[in-house]
Amino acid sequence: MTNSPARVVLLAGPSGSGKSYIARRAGFPVLCLDDFYKDGDDPTLPRTAEGTDWESPQAWDSAMAVETIARLAETGRAEVPVYAIGVDQRIATRLFDLAGSPIFIAEGIFAAEIVRELRDRGLLAEAYALRRSRTVTFARRLGRDLTERRKPPALLVRRGLQLLRAEPVVLRRQVALGCRAAGAGRIVREVRAMADVPDAAGTHGEPAVN
Repeated sequence: MTNSPARVVLLAGPSGSGKSYIARRAGFPVLCLDDFYKDGDDPTLPRTAEGTDWESPQAWDSAMAVETIARLAETGRAEVPVYAIGVDQRIATRLFDLAGSPIFIAEGIFAAEIVRELRDRGLLAEAYALRRSRTVTFARRLGRDLTERRKPPALLVRRGLQLLRAEPVVLRRQVALGCRAAGAGRIVREVRAMADVPDAAGTHGEPAVN
């Protein structure tokens, strides 16, 4: 158990924008919020004419995510699900241990949905929405999804184009829900400064300009 409660940094942003990479760069434990998707046979999943709407927050188990984050903050460890996107199922659980870190990062496209509740519970250190070039995000997302064979290629391309058009709306919603839009460099520097971790230049907590 940690000596004092840890706090969480939420990292939202469009799908494929590099949230997990940026979170790892900050150097703190990273909780993947995509593992809290609902199973594909869950009757509460939102449906469209084309099937399940996986871009809807209703496809995600926010209550389970919040309780897991609260347990991590209070005890320093928790069992978390392992989700396989290719089969739309939770396939296992694993122990997530903060190893005494006072800060941890929870990243995912639905991170903004739980900003208010975590802030009200005193668990939130900061919430960001990662802002990047739309074309870069499109290329990163498509390359990742094809490499991981998440869905059939034609579906991935069609979905990627839809997300490209929707990206400004996604960012506006995340900001409206309490996230602060910022570039990758600013996020890494500010998060490191929360625990006085030096950046690549060896500075501690200096104002970041992006």
